[in-house]
Amino acid sequence: MSFAKAYSGMKGAAARALILGVCGLGLAGCESLSSLNPFEKDTSYKPEIVSNAPAEEIYNDGLARVQKGDFDGAVTKFSSLDKQYPYTDWARKGLIMEAYANYEGGFYDEAITASRRYLQSYPNTSDAAYAQYLLASSYYDQIPDITRDQEKSERAVLALQELIQRYPNSEYVSDARKKIQVASDQLAGKELEVGRFYLQKRNYAGAINRFRNVVARYQTTRHVEEALQRLTEAYMAMGIVNEAQTAAAVLGHNFPDSPWYKDAHALLTKGGVEPREDSQSWISKAFRGVPQVGQRTG
Repeated sequence: MSFAKAYSGMKGAAARALILGVCGLGLAGCESLSSLNPFEKDTSYKPEIVSNAPAEEIYNDGLARVQKGDFDGAVTKFSSLDKQYPYTDWARKGLIMEAYANYEGGFYDEAITASRRYLQSYPNTSDAAYAQYLLASSYYDQIPDITRDQEKSERAVLALQELIQRYPNSEYVSDARKKIQVASDQLAGKELEVGRFYLQKRNYAGAINRFRNVVARYQTTRHVEEALQRLTEAYMAMGIVNEAQTAAAVLGHNFPDSPWYKDAHALLTKGGVEPREDSQSWISKAFRGVPQVGQRTG
């Protein structure tokens, strides 16, 4: 018979006797259940209520840690403002500084998270543009060398473009444009690297797709000249002479002194044709409205 069933069948003194018996066996002579309370006879213990430090004091402590280069400690201070003073202006200031301290400390993922939280919570405040800038810069500063995956470069470009679109009058726009140029150049370089590999393997269709990305998406980068020459080479190899002529003609029109144009022209001449632009070609359409070489930046 279980203890529960035995107890349920007892009443009064019998039940009390069973409880006392269990107490005696299990606790080896305990006088009462009150002896289990460690504070029963300890009158020296007094509960203490710890009050929060003033918000301004916490904020200034975070700033002091930033100045000392203790970014990890600064993050701890700034993040505590939201916990101790939620929905206040101090919490808002603490969040943008949390993003900044994370960025300066090289904690890029945390900086991105804090920046996004700020933009979600305070999209229309004066520091929103700065939060977007920190978000974009956190991606930008993680751009790897050209041999590696360029996801961070793509994210940087998108975040920087969003900064320009959402906050066109902010002080960060000029720097954002410069960063976009650098990140785009990195992306174009990666496309060229893969395209060259395909071209070497005589996978001309795969190579053309890569070179086309450079021409269509990264026309203001330094890689566009080579991309047009490589298109000339790949199209000639496939026997698509019209597109090869157009690629060379567009290259010569925009970069007449480029060594890549000389190579493209020589390749066509060897094949018995000359550069000639087809206005209906995607290459020609891609370059309509693009600044001439003298107007290009980067």
